[in-house]
Amino acid sequence: MPIKTREDYYIYLESDLDARKLDQWKRSYKVLHPELYFQRLLRKAEYLKTKKLKNSFWLWRYNRSLIQLKKVGARLGISIHPGSFGPGLKIPHFGSVTVNKKARIGKNCEIHSGVNIGMHKGAVPKIGNNVYIGPGAKIFGGITIGNNVSIGANSVVTKDVPDNVTVVGIPAKIIAENTKSQSRRGYDNVKKRRAETAQEPKG
Repeated sequence: MPIKTREDYYIYLESDLDARKLDQWKRSYKVLHPELYFQRLLRKAEYLKTKKLKNSFWLWRYNRSLIQLKKVGARLGISIHPGSFGPGLKIPHFGSVTVNKKARIGKNCEIHSGVNIGMHKGAVPKIGNNVYIGPGAKIFGGITIGNNVSIGANSVVTKDVPDNVTVVGIPAKIIAENTKSQSRRGYDNVKKRRAETAQEPKG
């Protein structure tokens, strides 16, 4: 679900905060949670990307946002391109997170340091919703990772993974079934709250 409107933009920002169990953005988070600050810059660039074709002003703002995103990303060791992740993204720690610009990851993903999601033989992974990617995991090639999947630390994934399982090892193998969706629900929580608010009587 790309960011097409200002409303989408706010939902993405709110979902990313909810994934960290935070209610609202504070200026202090720029220092206390620099990886979350990177995410805000990422969402801003994604929003401006949809506007850049309108006129030269929006194109200038988009290019400026990309420069800022790359500067902060280089300082933190995070390389994620606009449009890669759905809402509810959680990056608990900064440091060496590399995601190929063509990779697509669904909502409510939790991705840890040392992770590399890359290309192999010209193809990149497609990753579903509610996926946990442990520290040091490597995911390569034109594979599909299902929904509600947990990928263990330092695992190497080069083959398709079905829904609702945990995989670990080199190469990664299924060791358990996830009987229900994980607690990574940032986007779902936000949509539920907004729906409840819309239904509240006015006046």
